Amino acid sequence: MRRAGRRETRAHEKAVQTAVVLGPLELPNPIIAASGTYGHGDEVARYGDPRCLGAITVKSLCADPWPGNPAPRLHLAAAGMLNAVGLQGPGVSAWVESDLPRLRALGARVIASVWGHSVEDFARAAKLLIPARDDLVAVEVNVSCPNVHRRSEMFAHDSEATAAAVAAVVDVDLALPVFAKLSPNVTDLVPIARAACEAGAHGLTLVNTVMGIAIDAETRRPVLGSTGGGLSGPAIKPVALRAVHDVTRALPHIPVIGTGGVQSGTDAIEMLLAGASAVGVGTAGFLDPRAPHRVLNELRVWCSSHGVTRVSELVGALEDS
Repeated sequence: MRRAGRRETRAHEKAVQTAVVLGPLELPNPIIAASGTYGHGDEVARYGDPRCLGAITVKSLCADPWPGNPAPRLHLAAAGMLNAVGLQGPGVSAWVESDLPRLRALGARVIASVWGHSVEDFARAAKLLIPARDDLVAVEVNVSCPNVHRRSEMFAHDSEATAAAVAAVVDVDLALPVFAKLSPNVTDLVPIARAACEAGAHGLTLVNTVMGIAIDAETRRPVLGSTGGGLSGPAIKPVALRAVHDVTRALPHIPVIGTGGVQSGTDAIEMLLAGASAVGVGTAGFLDPRAPHRVLNELRVWCSSHGVTRVSELVGALEDS
């Protein structure tokens, strides 16, 4: 009886249509491994078949190799994690040659993420992706990085700077969907989101980490090597939900990948209801590399138990009070 029951449950779960559409990007399901948490290559893919996920967003890459910040880089915080890795990476060309082939060999749908200290850096990073564009499904423009031309203010904190960085990638004409990854550390995210879309972004990733700092009272020094860092994990889920809700209400035709604090299938459902078309799973993967797969399974079970036959029906279905 138990085996029969399990077969019935699995058959019912299979009846849920999980495919989602994000503008020109079509994915078999809405769960995406978030940038910065899945590594550059197949390290995490060894713990779960990447073909089962909607897509994999690799750790953000600069045109050139970048050493990142001094250690320590990670600190466990209340209901989350503070990180100051500093976007360490091998550079786009090295990644295209060494890491991307291993991911593609496993059948992963890969989203490349690029960043830079200047608009020119973004353009160079995008150009270096040209040889690999047939192996990618999209490009993420991570504008949550310091702009050397604006006294290290983040691109994502300014509409014009965000638009310039996004346009630099779009103008390379990779023939791929472009998603702008924005920061929640602003008073009003909607104008910046609108600027990114007007610059050519096909969609948005909302949100990156929340700025924070951890202090050691005994040493009277910051815990992290670079003083401050970015807070991620369950603590920022309400911030991410609010950002997704506000932006998708203001820009209803722009697809959003909702990211921030997603730990469970129910969290993913909440992100979809807020307006996200897909859901990024990030920090949960540090505790359990299989977290994106578990979240996807829990999402299917939730849909089955609530009579939802198509995941896309949940997008933006929040009933505002």
